[in-house]
Amino acid sequence: MSRQVVKIGQLEIRYLVEGAQNGGLGVFEMKVPAGAHVPPPHSHSENEECVYVLDGVLRYTVDAETRDLGPGDWMSTPRGSVHHFSNAADEPARVLVMLTPDIGEEYFREVAAVVNAGGPPDRAKLARVMSRYGLRPAAPQ
Repeated sequence: MSRQVVKIGQLEIRYLVEGAQNGGLGVFEMKVPAGAHVPPPHSHSENEECVYVLDGVLRYTVDAETRDLGPGDWMSTPRGSVHHFSNAADEPARVLVMLTPDIGEEYFREVAAVVNAGGPPDRAKLARVMSRYGLRPAAPQ
């Protein structure tokens, strides 16, 4: 595992525990800049997720529940639940994300290649990457 930062637009992801090779728990640190409204709402068909805020405030939505999470707060996402997050604050947020089973750092590298290609991201390519890793974009509301 590289432990290098993967940049997806303005998001930064640094894997701490890579569990994708053995179907285990994955843990990564994520920095979410002020004003960020990413990723689009989505669900995981095979993974459960938990976010734990280290610094700043992260607005996290799971299905119909939205909470502003500060340092020490956490929220879990059951498999199949639609979720997304944003940072409406003036300061960046830093969070730990735990996935079980892990989807792996390579997923984020593939997403970065699409998002960072220049211009608006190719939504069809992004959807294909997400689909290969068991993520489903939510229907527009």
